[in-house]
Amino acid sequence: MVSGKQLRQVLDKFMQSPLSQNARVQVCLPNGEFYDVSAIQLMENKLLGVRETHRLIITIEDEKAHMGQVLKKL
Repeated sequence: MVSGKQLRQVLDKFMQSPLSQNARVQVCLPNGEFYDVSAIQLMENKLLGVRETHRLIITIEDEKAHMGQVLKKL
């Protein structure tokens, strides 16, 4: 599980480079399929007394244009 604080740290590092600022954002599923991120929303939990009061929802959609194989991890 990734917390909002951890996500912020990763995004801050990601946004330092002009190349990554224009990079396509995708999700890779455990089976190796890639999907495009179409929306990110912050939602409040309705249940009282739960540990997490809010959640970040990332909505994905089918890949619009196939990107090809990944060359390397940077």
